[in-house]
Amino acid sequence: MLDDLDLFVAIVDAGSLSAAAKRMAMPAATLTRRLQALEAELGCKLLNRSARRLVPTNEGWQYYEQCKPLLAALRQAADSLDATLNRVEGVVRAMAPVSMANSLLLPVWQRLLQRHPAVRLELVLSNGTEDVWAMGGDLAIRVGPQPDSQLNQRKLGQVSAVLAAAPSYLEARGRPQAFEQLAGHDLLLTTPLQNWKLHRVDGDEERSLPDGARLLVNDMLLGVRMAEAGCGVVLCPLSQCHRELADGRLERILQDWWIPPRPVYAVWPQRRAMPARVRALLDILLEFAAEEPLLRS
Repeated sequence: MLDDLDLFVAIVDAGSLSAAAKRMAMPAATLTRRLQALEAELGCKLLNRSARRLVPTNEGWQYYEQCKPLLAALRQAADSLDATLNRVEGVVRAMAPVSMANSLLLPVWQRLLQRHPAVRLELVLSNGTEDVWAMGGDLAIRVGPQPDSQLNQRKLGQVSAVLAAAPSYLEARGRPQAFEQLAGHDLLLTTPLQNWKLHRVDGDEERSLPDGARLLVNDMLLGVRMAEAGCGVVLCPLSQCHRELADGRLERILQDWWIPPRPVYAVWPQRRAMPARVRALLDILLEFAAEEPLLRS
């Protein structure tokens, strides 16, 4: 019916069926048929027709005066929505794990702000799995399977976790040779890894970490720094400790045990169209994931 209202206003503005038909690139017969259908639906005559001119009836004038500003407001709203969806500008609200956002994903945030000056980035960092809808998020980075059917998802890669400690700690406390010996060491654990099971690399055996961690913190980077300072054994994703392992500040222990690779996803609420500003972030994430070896562990 909205199209027919627009058509009626266009006829009145044009002053005749032929002029309106020319302006709208529509056969005059089609215009007449649709006008008649609108009058039948409303149950009143809108236009008095003469050979050369159309004059609105009293009801037609009333209808015209009410419909024209409404149609203008709808067009303005549609134009505004089109700008929101198709221009890379405005606020992007992204959610991500604390340590991953501070280290591995740092180039992503930098690229977004450098490439798109009209975008403002709001980052909500948490190691939990807050509701994307409830938090007003445009996109979230999640680790592990994503069963929520209300979210679209794209896999970015995968990450695995290993046990590591500083050489100074291992010299003082000894290097564990079997998984059971972890119970005699100071464990530095980060949420939510303290609940994840380790698997033997060459078999199906899996084990839980011993209870009684010396440190439990919700920031992976702090756990790594504490291990680097010689405070204990940390369970850490390779993506968070690869530099420390490479330059010898940390050493892997019990190398036949690890947390197998867990998928990393970008997820976002299902909607008819993704705004261009959010699409820009997703494109950068996919570009980054394709070139980052730490996401192909």
